[in-house]
Amino acid sequence: MTEATWFDTARFGLFVHWGHSSQQGIELSWPLVGGNFALPPCDVPVPQYHASAATFDPEAWDAPALARAAKRLGMQYAVITAKHHDGYAMYDTRQSDFSIARGRFGRDVVREFVEAVRGEGLHAGIYYSLIDWHHPDYPAFTEADKPYVFGKWRQPAPEQWDRFREFMFAQVRELLTGYGPIDLIWFDGGWERTAQQWGAAALASMIRELQPGILINDRLPGGGDFLTPEQSVPAQPPARRWETCMTMNESWAYNPADTAWKSPRALVQTLCEVAGRGGNLLLNVGPMGDGALPPEIVERMAAIERWMARNGESIIGTWPGLEAWQCYGASTRRDDTVYVHLLLRPYDSVTVRGVRVRKLRSVRALSTGEALEFRTRTGIVESLQSDPLGEVTVAVPEHVIDAYATVLALEFEPGTASRAARLGQLAAGATARGERQGSTD
Repeated sequence: MTEATWFDTARFGLFVHWGHSSQQGIELSWPLVGGNFALPPCDVPVPQYHASAATFDPEAWDAPALARAAKRLGMQYAVITAKHHDGYAMYDTRQSDFSIARGRFGRDVVREFVEAVRGEGLHAGIYYSLIDWHHPDYPAFTEADKPYVFGKWRQPAPEQWDRFREFMFAQVRELLTGYGPIDLIWFDGGWERTAQQWGAAALASMIRELQPGILINDRLPGGGDFLTPEQSVPAQPPARRWETCMTMNESWAYNPADTAWKSPRALVQTLCEVAGRGGNLLLNVGPMGDGALPPEIVERMAAIERWMARNGESIIGTWPGLEAWQCYGASTRRDDTVYVHLLLRPYDSVTVRGVRVRKLRSVRALSTGEALEFRTRTGIVESLQSDPLGEVTVAVPEHVIDAYATVLALEFEPGTASRAARLGQLAAGATARGERQGSTD
């Protein structure tokens, strides 16, 4: 799928990792297999891990409040774990009794979430793990299978696999037929089987038939509409549409033992970097066992909300801005405005190079709207041209510097900084000189 979609300029989304094991204050799924090298260490016996499914009763869960919080942060979409690797369904599946709807809580969390998200005008997404370490035909993971070694998991008998694959297809069909429009499906766990074993091509075909406008991530083997780097920002923008998913500490689910929290500044600056590279940041939260968010997450969401209230127009609905050599910081653009994100404190000024200096109308500090003084310069020969490329140096007084990231908005004459014109200029420059050239037209 290559046609333009809402996803292309969404820039910011919410990821929710939550399940019955959150009562135990441990990561989803991985503790039952002995842990994962990429996560804080945790190993619990398989029966102990699954035991909390019988007592899961998150009375503080409030889907509308969470959706409103996402909206206030400027997020454009939200994705929730409908089933993680542990096989526990956070919705009312007819394929199994191992679900929150058949337990003590007795409610369909996925339904409540997607309805609340859509109610706030956001796009709804569902996470679904292909793995199922609880289903007997997968087969279920046992203590005897420890330690978990990548590439050495047990394989089912052919008849078992046929039954499991039928179960998996049925669950995906439920999620895409009983919950209204679903904008995105976020698969995971594809590494344990081949695309042929999963029936990936047939599954993708069924998904697109049920939800024609849906986006599928790249973790369904053999395809996908967008890439999903994890816990990092690519050094170079990928050639395809992409989204990086990231936690606020080092854990996806609620883990009070994990105190390695990223600072609000680090999270805001990551958002700036991702937007400047043309990607989306899917920022994760892990509710506690009662359904409420941990105070550390609430604190960070509030800080991001405050920054976005002042600077959100430089993130949401934008395209990548200048080339890396043109300014020292991430950059985005919308129409004829270029947003320069200063991720380091300037001494007293900032210089942006390779722009149409005679078409620059004004520069302002985005968070305050204050007009900033600037001066322009071109080369001697270039100054004789009617529309030369040059550099602009902007004075950045101390009082407009933001504690997290200062954003400068450079306003150009109409048509100067349009994305279509810029892409055309870049393409022409690459053809003529064999290299990319940055500019504002």
